[in-house]
Amino acid sequence: MVSKRRLPTSEDKENLTEDASKARKQPLSKKTKKSHVHNEVEENNSVFVNLLKTSGITLKTGESQNQLAVDQIIFQRKLFQTLRKHPSYPKIVEEFVSGLESYIEDQNSFRNCLLSCEHLQDEEASMGTSYCKSLIKLLLGIDILQPAIIKILFEKLPEFIFKNVNSDGLNMPRLIINQLKWLDRVVDSKDLTTKIMQLISIAPVYLQHDFVTSLPEILGDSQHADVGKELSDLLTENTLLTVPILDVLSSLRLEPKLLTKVRQLVMGKLSSVMLDDLPMIIKFILHSITATDALEVISELREKLDLQHCILPSLLQASQSKVKNKGQTSSSGNQENSGQDCVILLFDVIKSAVRYEKIISEAWIKAIENTTSVSEHKILDLAMLFIIYSTNTQTKKCIERVLRNKIRSGCFQEQLLQSTFYIHYLVLKDICPSILSLAQSLLHSLDQSIILFGSLLYKYAFNFFDTYCQQEVIGALVTHICSGNEAEVDTALDVLLDLVVLNPSAMRLNAVFVKGILDYLDNMSPQQIRKLFYILSTLAFSKQHEASSHIQDDMHLVIRKQLSSTMFKYKLTGIIGAVTMAGIIAADRSRSSSLTPGRGDLSSEQCTQVTSLLQLVHSCSEQSPQASALYYDEFANLIQGRKLAPQVLEWAGQTIFNDFQDAFVVDICVVPEGDYPFPVKALYGLEDYDSCDGIAINLLPLLFSRDFVKDGGRLTSQESDQKLVSPLCLAPYFRLLRLCVDRQHNGNLEEIDGLLDCPIFLTDLEPGERLESMSVKERSFICSLTFLTLNWFREVVNAFCRQTLPEMKVKVLTRLKHIVELQQLLEKHLAVTPDYVPPLANFDLETSEVTPHTCTAVSAKIRIQGNLGRKRKADGNKTSSPDPLSKEDNSECDPAPSDRSQLEKEFRGKEEKTSVSLQNYHAFFRELDLEVFSILHCGLVAKFILDTEMHTEATEVVQLQPPELLFLLEDLAQKLENMLTPSVTRRVPFLKSKGNRNIGFSHLHQRSASEIAHSVVQLLSPMCNHLENIHNYFQCLTAKNHGVVDGPGIKGQEYHIMSSCYQRLLQILHGLFAWNGFFQPENINLLYSALEVLANRLKPGEPDQALEELLSQSFHYLQNFHLSIPSFQCALYLIRLLMVILEKSTAPTQNKGKIASLARQFLFRVWPSGEKEKSGIPNDQLQALLSIYLEHTDSVLKAIEEIAGVGVPELINSPKEASSSTFPTLNRHTFVIFFRVMMAELEKTVKGLQAGTAADSEQIHEEKLLYWNMAVRNFSILINLIKVFDSRPVLHVCLKYGRLFVEAFLKQCMPLLDFSFRKHREDVLSLLETFQLNTRLLHHLCGHSKIHQDTKLTKHVPLLKKTLELLVCRVKAMLILNNCREAFWLGNLKNRDLQGEEIISQNSQESTADESEDDTSSQVSKSKGTEDGEEDEASDGEKEQESDDDSD
Repeated sequence: MVSKRRLPTSEDKENLTEDASKARKQPLSKKTKKSHVHNEVEENNSVFVNLLKTSGITLKTGESQNQLAVDQIIFQRKLFQTLRKHPSYPKIVEEFVSGLESYIEDQNSFRNCLLSCEHLQDEEASMGTSYCKSLIKLLLGIDILQPAIIKILFEKLPEFIFKNVNSDGLNMPRLIINQLKWLDRVVDSKDLTTKIMQLISIAPVYLQHDFVTSLPEILGDSQHADVGKELSDLLTENTLLTVPILDVLSSLRLEPKLLTKVRQLVMGKLSSVMLDDLPMIIKFILHSITATDALEVISELREKLDLQHCILPSLLQASQSKVKNKGQTSSSGNQENSGQDCVILLFDVIKSAVRYEKIISEAWIKAIENTTSVSEHKILDLAMLFIIYSTNTQTKKCIERVLRNKIRSGCFQEQLLQSTFYIHYLVLKDICPSILSLAQSLLHSLDQSIILFGSLLYKYAFNFFDTYCQQEVIGALVTHICSGNEAEVDTALDVLLDLVVLNPSAMRLNAVFVKGILDYLDNMSPQQIRKLFYILSTLAFSKQHEASSHIQDDMHLVIRKQLSSTMFKYKLTGIIGAVTMAGIIAADRSRSSSLTPGRGDLSSEQCTQVTSLLQLVHSCSEQSPQASALYYDEFANLIQGRKLAPQVLEWAGQTIFNDFQDAFVVDICVVPEGDYPFPVKALYGLEDYDSCDGIAINLLPLLFSRDFVKDGGRLTSQESDQKLVSPLCLAPYFRLLRLCVDRQHNGNLEEIDGLLDCPIFLTDLEPGERLESMSVKERSFICSLTFLTLNWFREVVNAFCRQTLPEMKVKVLTRLKHIVELQQLLEKHLAVTPDYVPPLANFDLETSEVTPHTCTAVSAKIRIQGNLGRKRKADGNKTSSPDPLSKEDNSECDPAPSDRSQLEKEFRGKEEKTSVSLQNYHAFFRELDLEVFSILHCGLVAKFILDTEMHTEATEVVQLQPPELLFLLEDLAQKLENMLTPSVTRRVPFLKSKGNRNIGFSHLHQRSASEIAHSVVQLLSPMCNHLENIHNYFQCLTAKNHGVVDGPGIKGQEYHIMSSCYQRLLQILHGLFAWNGFFQPENINLLYSALEVLANRLKPGEPDQALEELLSQSFHYLQNFHLSIPSFQCALYLIRLLMVILEKSTAPTQNKGKIASLARQFLFRVWPSGEKEKSGIPNDQLQALLSIYLEHTDSVLKAIEEIAGVGVPELINSPKEASSSTFPTLNRHTFVIFFRVMMAELEKTVKGLQAGTAADSEQIHEEKLLYWNMAVRNFSILINLIKVFDSRPVLHVCLKYGRLFVEAFLKQCMPLLDFSFRKHREDVLSLLETFQLNTRLLHHLCGHSKIHQDTKLTKHVPLLKKTLELLVCRVKAMLILNNCREAFWLGNLKNRDLQGEEIISQNSQESTADESEDDTSSQVSKSKGTEDGEEDEASDGEKEQESDDDSD
């Protein structure tokens, strides 16, 4: 029978042989010792005994087996024939059964009848039979005896149910039930089922379990339904039988309804079941799933299955301790082991289900994907995604997509991943290769959050898995590092850094793999080289371990080899490696080793090792100024970043102080004498030195000496004896000196404060009239002198910016003022020195890759020559008005508008133009530290405020002027853009130099993005002060000018500086709040702090507010600045800032309208512009603001209709250079921007509209028809504008978005017309009539494009024609569906241009002679012909292909 295929031999044979062996073991052993008294043949002369003997079975007494002399089948046949042919049949059957009943009254005889018989055939004959059935089982195989024997068995069962196991070890109830299993035929299966179910109801629990699990092997298929119902009822009564009942139900053929009912019952109890029962319950649930209810069942299962709470806390702690003490064997008790075993068994069940049942894996993925709330995601979700990823290769792409989406939305965070590994590390260990494959895929992403998640997978896999998996993790990370992909290299190195800190002992075992990366240093950036050497040095020197000595030797070999190279690229690697290694050896261990005395101080051997290593670097680099400067910078970074041992600091401090003083500092009274090209003067001193006790920086003589030697000049004997020092090292060496002093004296710089106010030996840098007469070499010398002076001042500001004394602050601000002034002078010199290449200021690999005398020179030439024309003209027109200059400045910036260039585009004075060109020289300036921006805490004083209020605060000693404020804000904005802008938006294009973007940010990259964001949050309060002051400035200016846009003061220098400060402040705020790191849990408090600063400006003194309240108040605070916005760029930044604030809110709809209203105000506003400028608004920014307005407005269609229906007609009727009176930002130059954005937003809007179904209500159909009528009307208005504005960009936009709109009409509108045609006939016809005219115009546009042979336009023509043809077929299908096929007709369409004039060609003339096209409008004007008119429009699209092809 079909139902008897489950476990046909295993359980049955196992039970029987086990029981039989137990029964035989003791008696057989006794047989040898006792006489054969109990081994006699039964001599009873009853019918039962005789018939058995005749048929071939000899009954034995005692504990001996009954003997079978013939084959089992022959015995059954003989006995059946004997009984059947007996004269007294069927009475003989009763006598036979009665004899059996009498015989088995003896317990030993009954036992023998239940045990297998002994076969008496010879050995050769019995080779094929390995097993003999028992007498009872043989008799049950005879149909005429089966019912009676079953009855006898069930009558005998109650005698043994409540007895313990016999002395011989046999379980009699189990032995009796085994006789009923796997019968060839059951005569009365219904009766048998009834008896078994009655027996189950009265049996003890341990026997109930056995009886229930035996049901599939006893019952026939016909009884499955009845038994299933009874078992489901029993399931509700007895929860102890849940597991066996579900096991049986899985093996029975049952109706889906019954399975669903049982599944729902079990699902309701899922949260309260024992952990041991869980695997079988989950197996039943998964096996009972069908394709229709898979998603529903899996969704409910993942909600109720919470394994995190199934495992006891003690188990979780044990698992964590096992992770920490891997390799140590510890027994945590049977309970813990069984709990983990159950979880592993459960996941084995789930693995099997998802591997072989596609619907289960797909449903599980869909259930996780449908979960939107962050709090609803569980550790089971991540574990299941990993398991499905490992078991089903077809779903890998789908799993990766779901994971990426969940990570981006913040649903899968680090805490969830960590918990998943903590609880299920035993399960995940088995799929380690798949997890590593997934991590590798995630690391290839462009999104930083996804890359971080992939790195966490590597980290946790290493921490939680065994040694083999750890080796695989390290191998995968090394592969990433050697791949050459910058993002992958950075991420993999960061993971290795974390692993070295978290698990150094395990990392040491894999150090040989990490050491292999030393062969791939060529493609690494300096920051990556620092990380690598930090990792290797930590592994080699953190503990004096014998196994680490080979790493030390290899590192020394590599470093010495690199240092001895003559190529700067390799020498740089050696310098970075040596300094990093020295930092690890010389690290101050006093804190970490407080528990181990004697390890705090550096040993003399280690100190010698450090000093000799640093001296080696110094000696190898002293012949190269670039290498020396790099060494000083690296050493300074080491001192700044890590705490070094006092011995090393003391040695370094003394050496550096003496060397710096000898090299760069001279007495002020000793004016250098020599054949210098310019007179040497001590300039920029902050103190009046009456005596000769002052000092000065010996800059010009040093620079001249270097240039003289470089040009082949000879040194005097006196000069040759002196050590020649490059002025290139001045700023780096000073940085090293001040950091060393700072560390030694805890921030006190009194020892070197004389360098803050001391003068510099320079010459007069103001060019004057002699600028044009100087030679190229002299100009280059002056430029180099200015660059070096600037970099000296920048480092001085870096050093003393945190000094608290008022006089020190004044000096720092003065130096800041000197920087701004020098930049203005430098601009003048650079304008007339086009081929000049500045001295390097940043000496890492990114800069050095651009070789100063080759690549850098070329790029510098290009940059300077691009600006040369306007610079020379500017210098030639010094006395003229600034308007021509601003016009040229704008014309230079127009081709590539950016935030920086557009900011400077409005500047009119020569000083403001400085930063435009100096932006190209960013790499040649020393980097400002983040601490410098503490200067922003100083107040701001603007001239205009002083003039109107007529008083100043004399007590305010330290003042920050607008030019210096702008200088600081520009630098801070650049830093935020470099560090906090997502990597996706600033990804370097292919084949571009990967390091160019990071030039000048080396010190910044020593810090994490979180540290930088924290520093900026600390500056929010002073920046808000400056923002409010500037706001008040423009408010006062507006009030003074009575609201006139181009009033007095707007052309002034101060106005533009203040406007630029305004923009930079908004840009910084936007860069901070747009940082995606705020979504990470560890940065939530930082977001609260930032928002509290803004909220407290509005309502001070309200602590502990909710996030939504803080976001709302911050939004309102920033919104208030819209009244004083001075420029369009500021307006866009303010809008973007408000949008970023809004994105963090959970209920953004209430403020969404405010953004649309604000954007509308800015679009309606007249912005100031130059007298001869076409527009003061950059195209990309206008497009961005218009898109924001249309995206946030309540009705996109109404907004488009207002612009296209009101603003554009005003523009058409206005003079050529005028703009729309309603929309001042709309003029003939910006029309293409408005047109492009309106077409794009219109297409986007209709594409997002659902088509609807026939089942929707009538009201919904009418609303959608009305919506499409408005959309088609807007489309018609926009399309017809090409008759007036027929420029190439407008036509391109029309072709591109016209096709997309027609496609959206096909997909979204035509299904609606299918079931709306009968009830709204006139509305549908009117809609099609309007749309017909638009598509005809699109056809004319195709003809225009081809006749003008414009490739940019014609490439859109084939796709557009195809779409129009599809529209023909779709409309025809709609008419056939509504029984209006007769309304469809076709006609030829002539090729026409935009003005409607026919395009004449030979083929088109022939086609016109054959058929002529009727006027569309006349056809549509008829009632029935309205449909025909639409079809005429359809024919346009269909026939235009023929006409165009003929004309080609």
